[in-house]
Amino acid sequence: MKHENVEKNIGLMIVLILIVVSFGGLAEIVPLFFQKQTTEPVEGLKPLTALELEGRDIYIREGCYVCHSQMVRPFRSETERYGHYSVAGESVWNHPFQWGSKRTGPDLARVGGRYSDDWHRAHLYNPRDVVPESKMPSYPWLFTNTLDGSLTAKKLETLRTLGVPYSDDDIANAKASVQGKTEIEAIVAYLQQLGTVLKDKR
Repeated sequence: MKHENVEKNIGLMIVLILIVVSFGGLAEIVPLFFQKQTTEPVEGLKPLTALELEGRDIYIREGCYVCHSQMVRPFRSETERYGHYSVAGESVWNHPFQWGSKRTGPDLARVGGRYSDDWHRAHLYNPRDVVPESKMPSYPWLFTNTLDGSLTAKKLETLRTLGVPYSDDDIANAKASVQGKTEIEAIVAYLQQLGTVLKDKR
């Protein structure tokens, strides 16, 4: 009889469903905050340099994450193509992380060092010059837009409050290290470091 009353009272059923889902979610999520493999960086992981950080922001601005994921799943078909599967310790300092879920283009989690800087430059200027069947748009403005670095130090400071281990020197030198650089230099620097920590560990 009580079960029938719950089924007939939609408001009560919604409240009870939310309570059950909340407890279930907490039981799944809370333990992850106390596991070293999800909260501590993998050995050899370094925070992004100021230039790489600016490149990441350009990557986000241009919507690269919409077509490219940065998460190799632990399946043979993926590890044979892309390399070592992604682990949480690689992303502990990524705010926001770029895992993604859609792959119109290939996964980029292990793209660092796979191609030369010149290849990336040609690919971003006109993708069909290096991949004839590519559907990716061209990004010629990256070659003329330059960075002024006015907000770079603030970005590093903010990330430090979130636990990224930037030093005072990193923050003090941030503007000078990116000022006058082109956006293509920044995004190539970002791409070239992706996945390099675990890339050769199979």
